[in-house]
Amino acid sequence: MSRCLFCHQPFFERVSWHGLLLLEEESALCPECETQLITLEGRRCHICSRALRNDERICHDCLRWQQRQETADLLERNMSLYQYNAFLKEVITMFKFRGDAELARFFAGRLKALYQKEFRGYLPVEIPLSEARLKSRGFNQSVLLMEGWAEETKLLQRASGEKQSKRNRRQRIARINEQPFHLTQLAKPLIEGKKLVLIDDIYTTGTTVRQAARILKRHGAERIASLTIAR
Repeated sequence: MSRCLFCHQPFFERVSWHGLLLLEEESALCPECETQLITLEGRRCHICSRALRNDERICHDCLRWQQRQETADLLERNMSLYQYNAFLKEVITMFKFRGDAELARFFAGRLKALYQKEFRGYLPVEIPLSEARLKSRGFNQSVLLMEGWAEETKLLQRASGEKQSKRNRRQRIARINEQPFHLTQLAKPLIEGKKLVLIDDIYTTGTTVRQAARILKRHGAERIASLTIAR
């Protein structure tokens, strides 16, 4: 019997041949909690994975990014596991801000599977926290999401600043020309001519991953994508 990392209720694991042969990781969420996660399926924006309406091929956000010369080619695409609904917001809040880092176990295996399906040949690169934020939180959520399938690269460092979560949509997008990231000393020879996939928890407007993509491309990276839990 297992105990759900979110609601803390005990539950029995579903029995399957994959599980019996140890090809599946033990689930960290009970079936009731897991059913509240909405998998991103159906018609989605081919750049950011956002659900589309009517005959759209690309969402309004990505259309605006493409219309701006300085951001048109920064990000190849984003792939996310789930829709960012109220339940997932609470799970990620527990994970990031209440120190329940064990919840990363549930998502890491699913990100690994999506990486292997969509981004083979890309180097996974974590989105870094500032030194002050890392000290106060005690962990970088992006690094934990890579645990068991990718190594921390330490290619990027991040300056201290106001939390993205405190800004609204317009304020986030307006900061695209600011650069909170810089490369570490050993980064350039490791990224030149390479395909990279940025790992983070949430894709909201796409500003953060595009800021990171800009400096990586400026120093020789060939293509940049991103992989996140939520869209």
